[in-house]
Amino acid sequence: MEDYLLKALCFEGQIRAFAICATETVAEAQRRHETWSASSAALGRTMVGALMLGAMQKGEDSLTIKVQGDGPAGSIVVDSNGKGEVKGYIQNPKVSLPLNDRGKIDVRGAVGTEGTLTVIKDLGLKESFSGQVPLVSGELGEDFTYYLANSEQIPSAVGLSVLVDTDETIKTAGGFMIQVMPGATDETIAEIEKRIAEVPLISRLFEQGETPEQILDRLLGENNVRIVEKMPVHFKCDCSKEKFASAIITLGKAEIDAMIAEDQGAEAVCHFCGNKYHYSVAELEELKAEI
Repeated sequence: MEDYLLKALCFEGQIRAFAICATETVAEAQRRHETWSASSAALGRTMVGALMLGAMQKGEDSLTIKVQGDGPAGSIVVDSNGKGEVKGYIQNPKVSLPLNDRGKIDVRGAVGTEGTLTVIKDLGLKESFSGQVPLVSGELGEDFTYYLANSEQIPSAVGLSVLVDTDETIKTAGGFMIQVMPGATDETIAEIEKRIAEVPLISRLFEQGETPEQILDRLLGENNVRIVEKMPVHFKCDCSKEKFASAIITLGKAEIDAMIAEDQGAEAVCHFCGNKYHYSVAELEELKAEI
């Protein structure tokens, strides 16, 4: 199945909903960072959540999500935008833990339960918008839900799911986000709550071949869902040799001289995608001349 995200209005506009399949997107991140199961699930869930929050933005508007918990996985940083593009990294990619008491990957154990979830939005204005909440679970779905309710005042339900195979590859990844709009009735909310409680693990449904359309039907009832947009999603990093060169220039002449003297060149590695860029002595001399 291709990776894509659906936006829908449901119950005649009382509910806004998103559903996403992001298996290959998360798999690309897993391959680039060589993550182990618990880190893969934590990074993958954050990427899925970021894609759905990003889908609420206009095309060029972007956001950064930082999950900073006290677990062994360390910090997670993910960027996404309104075009379905996402990139991300995790501080400690090699975290694999025993399954939790429900027989699932222990994301909470990897992320930790003390810390913060921060969302920084770049809306093309002079200053960015930033919202931060404490981690309430470490499972991340609940943490995104808490963020939306407290920082954006949008009552929501967020489900994030990543299934990792025994060889550390990504089997499935995806999720949903359901948001209660002003004017939603108690009856509508009660029906949705009942449906959410009965839905199996989203990653298992994808494994069985279900689509985001079918998952929305499960969550909301097929007669209540109106799809308004289908958008492809994918891993994309905008790093380049030119961007890193600009960063090197900001270090100043003394630092560039040290690179030349000590290392006879320089290598820059992108945190988000792992791409490496090499700069020869001649290239460093050219950069130094621009200062």
